[in-house]
This record gives sequence, structure tokens and C-alpha cells, in this order.
Amino acid sequence: MLGYEIEVPKELREFMLEEAKETLLGQKNGAYKQYRYGNLHIREYDDKFLVHTDKIDPRKDPIGHLVYDAPEVLIGLACAVFGGSQIAKKFLNKKSKKITFTSGLISSIISGYLGYTITKKIKNYLE
Repeated sequence: MLGYEIEVPKELREFMLEEAKETLLGQKNGAYKQYRYGNLHIREYDDKFLVHTDKIDPRKDPIGHLVYDAPEVLIGLACAVFGGSQIAKKFLNKKSKKITFTSGLISSIISGYLGYTITKKIKNYLE
């Protein structure tokens, strides 16, 4: 059931696996805690748990997890590096280093955000 989240309301039953470990790995999406148990990713909210299965456990294979479960993060990072470097090259000898750094940083943030957002929308559409 990859790609789908199951909602478990807290009022029905307090749900938590004893072996699940609290983690910082993964997007919290507004949850105040998140847990991992093997490939299971559990997000805890005030009134519910959202649970989904990842293809790869990021604690065992972080690169594999990014490639198969979170490619939008890799593409966002690649866009940030590429976008920032391209803008910095254009301004390198024409402006001051301060302007070059600032324009490179801003373009990195914008490029990374756009790459991440577009890839996330495509990923969600394909699921």
C-alpha cells in the first residue's frame, strides 16, 4: 500500500507500536511527533495518527530512501545548487562579491523550492 496514508483517529484507539522509535527523519507535515518502525512512518497529531509505508527505511539506507521515497528532496537540492551556481557565474566579474553571494543565495532558494514543489506535485499526481 505504498503511496497511501491511513488515518487512525485517537478517539477510536490510542495507536502506537511498542518498538516504534521517535525520529526526526521525514517531513512532519504539521505533526508534533513522528515515529519509524521498519518501513512504517507514523505521524502523530493532536487527534489522529497518519501512517504510511516507505519503500526504504531511511535509517538503513538514507540515499535509497531519498531516491525512491523522497525524490523531490534530491531534485530540490540539485536545482538549488545548479540555480545558485548559474546566477553566481553570470554576476561573478561584473558585480561585487557581496551582490554575487546574495543573488546566488536567493536564486538557489528559489530554484530549490521550485524544483521541490514541481517534483512533489508530479509525484503526488502519479501516486
